[in-house]
Amino acid sequence: MTDLLFAIYPWAKSLHIMAVISWMAGLFYLPRLYVYHVEKAQGVDGAQEIFFEMEEKLLRVIMRPAMYVAWACGLIMVLTPGIVGWDFAWPWVKGAAVIAMTWFHYWLMERRKDFLEGRNTLTGRQYRMMNEVPTILMVIIVLAVVLKF
Repeated sequence: MTDLLFAIYPWAKSLHIMAVISWMAGLFYLPRLYVYHVEKAQGVDGAQEIFFEMEEKLLRVIMRPAMYVAWACGLIMVLTPGIVGWDFAWPWVKGAAVIAMTWFHYWLMERRKDFLEGRNTLTGRQYRMMNEVPTILMVIIVLAVVLKF
């Protein structure tokens, strides 16, 4: 099993990087879509349906698969012997930030349900503030992995 993990490690790492880029793009864009949904969709015929479709496709076609691939490849890398030094803080910090990023992803999915069911109570300003969450988590993750503190 160890030989297999070492053999696929470069592929897993490459796929992980690509998946994280795609996932992050969605995590940055979806809250911005919600801002426009709240602020612009009312009063424009058909806009609500357009936003619903854009949000749904972003989540289903880009974000969800990218999150799954990022997690799967990340776990492959973590399971590869000698890659992660568990006696350092960085893997624990990164892991906590990735779990927070995943929670944020699912929080965004719940906000979409609120829009669909006409229950959204958040303002454009609140969605703008939430748009900073993935940025903060990204900074934490990158610093943890690169600086390996």
